[in-house]
Amino acid sequence: MQTSYKQDLSQSKSLPFYYFLLDLAIYISVMFLIREVYFSQFNFITNGLFWSLTSLTVALTLMRLRGVAWRDIGLCLPKSMKKAAMATVFIFVFSLVSIIIFELLKDQLALNLAQDQSDHQATAKFGYLKDNWGMFLLIIPLVWIQSAFEELLDRGFLINWIERALSNNWLATVIAVITQALIFGFRHSYDISERSITVALIGLAMGIGYVAFGRNLWPLIIAHCVLNTVSMAGRV
Repeated sequence: MQTSYKQDLSQSKSLPFYYFLLDLAIYISVMFLIREVYFSQFNFITNGLFWSLTSLTVALTLMRLRGVAWRDIGLCLPKSMKKAAMATVFIFVFSLVSIIIFELLKDQLALNLAQDQSDHQATAKFGYLKDNWGMFLLIIPLVWIQSAFEELLDRGFLINWIERALSNNWLATVIAVITQALIFGFRHSYDISERSITVALIGLAMGIGYVAFGRNLWPLIIAHCVLNTVSMAGRV
């Protein structure tokens, strides 16, 4: 079975680049267009999971067409738990440091950013969490699921597909890491604001960690879940 996966992965890398360009055009179009569908009878988390599941279905279909399995792009047990733990800590700390540096420099850079609506958006999405630990405990598992989906799709799928569309060299990797971070940030607020930049910085840290630590998705998933848990707990 393991040999079959390696053969499939080798075959996918030999496919013409325009196959992956077409895949990216389909995937990114669906990823943004599906967000135009909103079921008002359900809350934001439910709609968010619907959007992610739709994107995941498209990604799974494209992966199957190209002979790529999830384990090929990192959804497997780490070879070294010590290295995985180091990667998780690095990603978490790198994300926090990046955000802190941005917060310190944003006024000096005199950036013309859209007004930050993150607190209002969080209340609209998750409800009023102040002193409401019951609500926090109710929604945090769904937040973890969404965090995992984002790592599977934004890092696992997008980085690999962009690389293959650009011929799988070091420059393609750099472009892939930066591009997925920009998409990740923009998708969270649809503007150039403090929130979109901080989310993009998190995406950049995740992407760098993914490439630097052996392309295993579990450290990213764990670090992302911890980051979102800390963020949500700060609103309670």
